Amino acid sequence: MKKKQSILSTLPEPDSAQKALSQELVKHIKRHLTQGNGLSFSQFMELALYAPNLGYYANGLAKFGASGDFTTAPELSSLFGQCLARQLDELLRTLSDASVLELGAGSGVLACTILTTLAQLNRLPVSYAILEPSAALQERQRAYLSAHLPAFVFDRVVWLKQLPQNFVGVIVGNEVADALPVEVLRLLPNDAQQGYVVWDAQQASFVWDWREIVDAKLQDQANMIRSTVGDIPTQGYLAEVCQVLPAWMASLSESLQQGAILLIDYGYGSKEFFASRRWMGSLRAHYRHRAHNNPFWYPGLQDLTAHVNFTALAQAGFDAGLTVAGYTTQAHFLLALGITSLIDEDADVVTHLKLAQQIKTLTMPDEMGENFKAMVFLKEMVCPLTGFSLRDLRMSL
Repeated sequence: MKKKQSILSTLPEPDSAQKALSQELVKHIKRHLTQGNGLSFSQFMELALYAPNLGYYANGLAKFGASGDFTTAPELSSLFGQCLARQLDELLRTLSDASVLELGAGSGVLACTILTTLAQLNRLPVSYAILEPSAALQERQRAYLSAHLPAFVFDRVVWLKQLPQNFVGVIVGNEVADALPVEVLRLLPNDAQQGYVVWDAQQASFVWDWREIVDAKLQDQANMIRSTVGDIPTQGYLAEVCQVLPAWMASLSESLQQGAILLIDYGYGSKEFFASRRWMGSLRAHYRHRAHNNPFWYPGLQDLTAHVNFTALAQAGFDAGLTVAGYTTQAHFLLALGITSLIDEDADVVTHLKLAQQIKTLTMPDEMGENFKAMVFLKEMVCPLTGFSLRDLRMSL
């Protein structure tokens, strides 16, 4: 019988410079493994993604598009950003002297499309702020936007390293919440454990170290997950819990004096998130457009993500004083905002087919349409929300 090839063995091999960067990050993380106690997985994930100059989102390696590790909706099609701009137009119209704040602008493509569309709609914000802690990504965004935007539009773009105070406007986050550090729990038929990370000298790699849960809040989460899942399979049940979600939403709410927070990401409500068939969890590593489940493979060279629990996100927002004003699938969000009307009927056949394929990828259930969701929070305002008018899923939370 032919031996089955492991997923890791099929991944492209990093070059020597990339390996050297990863080795430096490994040394950095090992320094945090004090006295052999290890790190909780969320602590490891925080360092792997955000350690200064070394973490995945802090180093200068390519992340987005064909040359990176994944492609987001804004890079897949400008239609996504155009629809998002239509929803922003509706929100900005309700506010006075309002701005837009994008959380982590990636390559800058979404910001460019939004600003271009808002300029066409005569709805340019007072400023377009980008919260981007990575200096390398800031430079890439600045270069891209300055090359693709008229000067009078580009002049409105500012970069921030921390959330502003008394912000009036709309905070936008596309595929941001999925990169928040998570704890990993393993439920067994008669027990529950928390995933820690330790260094295995023999394997020369970080490895899992499963321990009894000692944190009361995590134990409560494990009990809730068990009651939702029902009978736990003999092989165990893996699940992720984002403990920083309440603090993250509280910080956004504190920053926002008046306006909205619009978040788009992949994930589910709690009932679906903790369905019995999802026993392998949702934690994934992404490298060169390939997904696998080893978070310890070349730290710093691969993205680490987990699906968003939108029930927990909504609760965190509510607890932070926000109104959960809308929750729907990406497909219904884009269709409600008229994505199909954005195709120029006079376009040539090739362009027409290309745009039609992009719409299919963004909206079909077996593509991004159902897996991705949109959620909007309001604070000190009431506003029509066309993007959430086709299907309201809030009762499913």
